[in-house]
Amino acid sequence: MGIIQVDLFVTLDGVYQAPGEPDEDREGGFALGGWQGAYFDAESGETIGAGIERLDALLLGRKTYDIFAGYWPARDEDDPIAAKFDAVPKFVASRTLTDPSWEGTTVLTDVATEVRALKDRFDEVHVIGSGDLVTTLLKEDLVDRLNLFLYPLVLGSGKRLFGDGTVPAAFTVGKPPRAFPKGAISLVYERAGEPITGVDISEPAQ
Repeated sequence: MGIIQVDLFVTLDGVYQAPGEPDEDREGGFALGGWQGAYFDAESGETIGAGIERLDALLLGRKTYDIFAGYWPARDEDDPIAAKFDAVPKFVASRTLTDPSWEGTTVLTDVATEVRALKDRFDEVHVIGSGDLVTTLLKEDLVDRLNLFLYPLVLGSGKRLFGDGTVPAAFTVGKPPRAFPKGAISLVYERAGEPITGVDISEPAQ
């Protein structure tokens, strides 16, 4: 069985909203886009690219899908990320989209049921951005791996990864954290059952 991996760029205060370009996502009056650029370096770019190369299906929420569908198909065919995204099957969670423009796209209307079925078909289904969808996947316990790039800044406003209604869940470190030259840190966590609570720290660990 395959996994559902969530790939997110996150600030220290948990904001994940569109890091790429200043005007990429103005939802809710967000005016701090383009925050990732100052921390981008060759090493982090290579790690991000290697992760994308491993995916064999792409799962997106409607808003992120519209951004991607308007950007990646128009990129030069020599762009390895564009080539990968164009080649793999794409799935978008939406109850209103009926005629997706990006070739190779399937619309999912029942996330809880249909995403589970994807794990039987693919090795690594990656969710990029798509915060509303990620919230739903977390509630349905469908996230197997969190692949986070943590950036050394706080924004004070914007969409946050873990909001109200987040279902308690425990994770374990999937691979050692990696720090990049300009300050970003790669953090990979694997799903690990229920949180252990009520532990008295004054008692010796068993």
